[in-house]
Amino acid sequence: MHLLDELKGLICRYAVGYGHEHGRQVLPGVRISRRDAQTEPEAGVTEPSVAIVASGLKRTLLNGVPYEYGAGQYLVAALDLPVIGQAAKATRDEPFTVVSLQLDPAEIAPLLLELPAAPARYGGLVVSDADDELLDPVVRLLRIADRPDDVRVLAAGIRREILWRLLTGEQGSLVRQIGLADGMLAHIAEAIRWIRRNPGQQLRVADLAELAGMSPSTFHRHFRAATSMTPIQFQKQLRLQEARIRLKTRSASAAAIAHEVGYASPSQFTHDYRKAFAKTPGADRTP
Repeated sequence: MHLLDELKGLICRYAVGYGHEHGRQVLPGVRISRRDAQTEPEAGVTEPSVAIVASGLKRTLLNGVPYEYGAGQYLVAALDLPVIGQAAKATRDEPFTVVSLQLDPAEIAPLLLELPAAPARYGGLVVSDADDELLDPVVRLLRIADRPDDVRVLAAGIRREILWRLLTGEQGSLVRQIGLADGMLAHIAEAIRWIRRNPGQQLRVADLAELAGMSPSTFHRHFRAATSMTPIQFQKQLRLQEARIRLKTRSASAAAIAHEVGYASPSQFTHDYRKAFAKTPGADRTP
């Protein structure tokens, strides 16, 4: 059986009996998802991870820029980023299936000792083709996901192999940055964590630059290179996405939620919300 076909079969098997909306964690740091129909665009926040599509097509928007990846392709997310995701091609006969693996800096770092020095590469999201050298260990990891003894003995080694294939593959220079404790991405990630923890706080670039150990101009340049956004744009995207989640899951008014996420003006919130999601806050509000 072709590796991609087997990967799709394993994902479909593990998805049976579980809601497809949020996927299923089959191992720590490993999630699978299956969709049988095209989905509406949905706001979310990435984490450092790799997502490998076995069938169908996924579209992810970062700051309005689309990244499309289909069967046999993977997307690397290097940071926590506000995105809009959609299963763009999915049917019951040919579902959208994907497996996502968290990229843990602590797991990547030891492997960097085995690699020669290489130029740094930055960017929040990148798409590449998955060759058999990458697909093979991913398939082997999912094969044992329901066998606890095999997981206990073999999973760590297979995960290490997957990371090695990523590090030595087309996007290795970006994956390498995730594992560098004192690298630029690590400093930008620290600033992003502050923004995420404090969505309602006024953002001062100088304070974030100090947190990241950079001058304001250097921080601003590196932040934009890594996320495709300025810090202010990034905070706005996070606020809007957090507001959308709260509108869909709570009964509070749009004005109250706008205030919670840091908007002083309800009218400005409505304007930004409509521009981001092509609908008003009221259209997403839980009755």
